[in-house]
This record gives sequence, structure tokens and C-alpha cells, in this order.
Amino acid sequence: MLFIKKILIFAFRNVKKIKIMLKDILSISGKPGLFKLISKGKNLFIAESLIDQKRVPVYSRDKVVSLGDITMYSNEGDVRLPQILNSIKQKEEGKPISFSPSISVEELKTYFSQVFPDFDKDRVYPSDIRKVMNWYNLLIKSGLTDFDEEVEQVSEESKINENENICESNVEKNVEKEDTNVDKYVENENSDEIQFK
Repeated sequence: MLFIKKILIFAFRNVKKIKIMLKDILSISGKPGLFKLISKGKNLFIAESLIDQKRVPVYSRDKVVSLGDITMYSNEGDVRLPQILNSIKQKEEGKPISFSPSISVEELKTYFSQVFPDFDKDRVYPSDIRKVMNWYNLLIKSGLTDFDEEVEQVSEESKINENENICESNVEKNVEKEDTNVDKYVENENSDEIQFK
């Protein structure tokens, strides 16, 4: 029974890591494909290519964006990339998209309107659509198939609540200190001096 419990805990931990993995997947300007964040330093971090698993240093001067932070324009506002990737995953049933590198602009827009019908056709360019489709294929081939961010949102909310509680308790402590400091001082009736009790 203990053995099964350990397996379940291990499986749950792995699911948790996969769910927050999209924040650790990076696009680095000037380098092809996507990269997985391995470690962070003060002025640089190490990333591993999802294409050939080579590790590269990434410096603070490099343009880097996390896939979890990317949004795309829609007619109603911005839509986060994980939602779009999930739509593609549902349409393709978890398999890579099969498309030709010489696909026409109209075919790109037709496909993308099936997975993201509300995208802004004036501000989302064919190169953006092609990039999202290539990213999706690379993530699927790398085994990163869960694009949900629920775990991270919960942890961010709990951090916010925790910070609010800390702030409230600090305010209460400061108010109590001020009350005790006021009680320590008593005016002497015979003089204008202030004395401690």
C-alpha cells in the first residue's frame, strides 16, 4: 500500500511540473526553435534547445520571452497562448499539425480561424500563425502536451493572499506599537516635560 502511495505522489508531482512547464519554455530571438529553462544566474541563464537538446547560455542582452507570457490579438482583447495551443491540441487530437512549409497565406488563416475564430485578422500576421503552428509541433514532439496554467494561477493567488495577510499583520503590529508608545508617555502636571512611566 505504501508503494502505491509513493507512486501516486510521484505521478502527481510530475503532473504539477508539466502544468507549470509552459512558463519555463522560452523563445530566444535569433535562435531557432524553443528552449527549456534549465538554471538561472545573476546575469545569464542556461537553456536547453527542444530541437537538439544542446545547452546554451542566454545573457541579459538577449531578447527572451516565455511562452506563458505570450498573448495574441483577438477582436475582443488579448488571448493567452496556452488557450490557443489547447484549441489546436483539441482539433488535432494531440497529434502534430501536418502542413507544408510552402502553405499559402489563405490556408494559414483558414486553419487558424478554425482553432481561434476570433483572432484579429489585421494585427495577427501569417508569420505569427506559422510560428504558433511550428511551436505547437515542437512542443508535441518534445512530449510537452499539457498547456494548462491552473496550478500556477492558484500559486500566484495564494502568494497574493499571503502577501496581503503579511501586510495586514504588519499594519496591526505598527498600530499596537504606536498605542503602547503613547501609553508610555505621561505629561507631568507641574512642568511641560514629558516623562516615561
